Amino acid sequence: MNYFTSNNKHISPIHKKAIEILTLSRQISKYLVPDLARLQSDGFEDPNIYFTGDIIQQSNSLVPEIVQAESKTFSEERHEHLLSISHLTNVLDKNCDRLERINSNGKEFLPLLRNELKKFRKLQHIWMLTL
Repeated sequence: MNYFTSNNKHISPIHKKAIEILTLSRQISKYLVPDLARLQSDGFEDPNIYFTGDIIQQSNSLVPEIVQAESKTFSEERHEHLLSISHLTNVLDKNCDRLERINSNGKEFLPLLRNELKKFRKLQHIWMLTL
């Protein structure tokens, strides 16, 4: 699904930040995968490689949840999507923490993603009050 539209003036700030997080997650994952794809000395793959896919999947899920929350009429329905967004950001942050412990030069970019998640959470708080 392509979330980049030519008419970005109707996209909320939290929506834009979610797109930035997705783009950054993809770039970080692309940078980390070659280091993690090598087989370990025991012949097995590094289990941390799955966290690179997880950060992409979780980042990718933020935008549809935001769109769904903004489109719902009833607060109970919006609340479900708000909980999902909170869960996604928490798990995304936890996976960043896990990836920061790996042996790769790419882990230096993870604090950038965590910083963007902090900004996202601030926007999320304001956004939740306006829904």
